[in-house]
Amino acid sequence: MITIVDYGSGNLRSVQKACERLGVAAAISDDPNIVAAAERLVLPGVGSFGDAMRELSARDLVAPIQAHVRADRPFFGICMGLQLLFETGWEGGHHAGLGLLEGDVARFDIAPDMKVPHMGWNTVSWRGATAERPPVADGSFFYFVHSYHARPRDESIVAAVTDYGGQFCSAVRRGRLFATQFHPEKSQRPGLDLLGSFLASA
Repeated sequence: MITIVDYGSGNLRSVQKACERLGVAAAISDDPNIVAAAERLVLPGVGSFGDAMRELSARDLVAPIQAHVRADRPFFGICMGLQLLFETGWEGGHHAGLGLLEGDVARFDIAPDMKVPHMGWNTVSWRGATAERPPVADGSFFYFVHSYHARPRDESIVAAVTDYGGQFCSAVRRGRLFATQFHPEKSQRPGLDLLGSFLASA
């Protein structure tokens, strides 16, 4: 069973449907006891960093998510679910994140003729250990929509990069934690294959 964390963000049902298409049951929950007991946890999300952290705190979901990741149980973060893993987010001020990965989340600083948010299809190039056994083909297209991107302090956790006015971290991996800036649930076959590799992992 997959548990999808509900903290009032959108996009939950599309993640659930993607899991169901892969033949895996997925429950959406904001109950901290259910999240704490989850075998596999998915943290999706759209919106702003500060609002997301406030909602997680208000629902008493911060501690069970942190405990799940620190116990190295399978975890998949999507979009905001990747960003919240870091220590700090700079969207609309300074906000503390879950503090599970060292680094921060900053707005794109790119040429004025390039649009922010970065929205639409773009390629992903795998890095580090993930490149040795990539979950899907290198250079596959995935769907993005975001104005901020993670800046990990530890380069060894960068699992993929994408180019948008320069390279940025588009996926991270540490132990059984995997998280993507792009939306696999909106990325057709490559996205389903990526989710499937997570669901099938030990």
